[in-house]
Amino acid sequence: MRPFTVEEILKAVGGTLLSGQSDSIVYRICTDSRKAQPGDLFFPIIGEKNDGHDYLKQVLEAGCRTIIVSDESKVPKQAFSAQPGDADIICVTDTTAALQDLSSYYLDSLHLKKKFAVTGSVGKTSTRDMLYYAVSTTFKTGRNPKNFNNGIGLPLSIMDFEPDTEVAVLEMGMGAAGEIEKLADIVRPDAGVITNIGVSHIENLGSRQGILKAKLEVTAFFDENSVLIVNSDNDMLTSENVKGIYKVISVGTGRDCDYTISHVCDFGDKGIEYTLCHEGKSYPVKLPVPGAHNAINATLAVAAAGLLGITPETAIKGFESAELTEKRLNIKKKGRIKVIDDTYNACPDSMKSALNTLMSTETEEGGRRIAVLGDMFELGAESRNMHLEVGRYAAEKKPDILVAVGKDAAYYAQGAASLGEDRVLSYPSREDFEKDLDNLLKPGDVVLVKASRGMEMDRIVKEILEDKE
Repeated sequence: MRPFTVEEILKAVGGTLLSGQSDSIVYRICTDSRKAQPGDLFFPIIGEKNDGHDYLKQVLEAGCRTIIVSDESKVPKQAFSAQPGDADIICVTDTTAALQDLSSYYLDSLHLKKKFAVTGSVGKTSTRDMLYYAVSTTFKTGRNPKNFNNGIGLPLSIMDFEPDTEVAVLEMGMGAAGEIEKLADIVRPDAGVITNIGVSHIENLGSRQGILKAKLEVTAFFDENSVLIVNSDNDMLTSENVKGIYKVISVGTGRDCDYTISHVCDFGDKGIEYTLCHEGKSYPVKLPVPGAHNAINATLAVAAAGLLGITPETAIKGFESAELTEKRLNIKKKGRIKVIDDTYNACPDSMKSALNTLMSTETEEGGRRIAVLGDMFELGAESRNMHLEVGRYAAEKKPDILVAVGKDAAYYAQGAASLGEDRVLSYPSREDFEKDLDNLLKPGDVVLVKASRGMEMDRIVKEILEDKE
């Protein structure tokens, strides 16, 4: 970010200066009291478990002299002063809203050629990453790091953009209705990308129709010059369902798509190849990232980059250096054991895609393909059926061993019963499985580890990589 004066911050957030100097300057945004330092602007965020206001004393002691608060009573009394160099205290109604307002103000001040918003039930982070690499071939581009896609992470991502950023690629996540609309209000995107409509968060949104409606909030501030790019292979993203005053660009395997995908070859951990057709021309695509589903994600990125005049050839060239965000089909090795780490999150569609990648990955001589699958969360009343469905799919793919970890994961084992008792293992918890881990793996094995983030299956990956040779 560029430096901000307190006076400019007051204007952006509609705050009141309780103490300090309006010409003071800040150089960085901070929401973690443990990382506060001189030159920071500290936002004490109020969360479910912690209130950042409780750490103001530590923040000030660390040398941070500018803070935004919503609870004046929690500011140490010695911080109030009119002397230059002492604390600048800005009071607002809501510190999270103030952070969002400041990020919106900053984003609007940048001379951006385009602002992209990427969302979807599955694949939004991978698509965001690939769009970033495609656009970065031509323009200085900013994006969210890691999974910073919510009401706090997204504005923090924006505040990290360099002043000369030309294009913004921002992922938008949600857990409930209205959340994407709030993020869209901050960004006011010129174009949106929806990767698919699955069942993630169906417990909160009631139905896939509810999920579709929530994802379409990305278009809340669109006008006739805006563009929505969708995966038309998804049964919910039909032309009728996504139409609006904006232009719609379709990506998929259908011949009537604006960007058509064909001849997808999955080489497991070595990546994929496919053919992309657009406006009568064909383009060979090689992706260095695993997962056949990434053909859709990459093509969504090509279509979005095209809005900036970037040719498919140039966008595809950008994929050569693509590295997807950690814990999404991330290939790791320890000795002769290979791990496919996909522990960030899970739903039925992504579980099936990960199983496809596992089965397309070569093992060393004598090695086996092992799927370690944990619970999928937030599926509501459909949880049992969806775990059974994934189990049945696993049985069709025939891994050498299926390990079901968790309460609902027991339905994986039930659905995959046709594999045989000797090839299906079930554990009620991650801790129970960890006790048998040493006896399960052997050199040459390829192991897929996947579950919803709350299962903390990344601990399994860590144990494999630390202990196995």
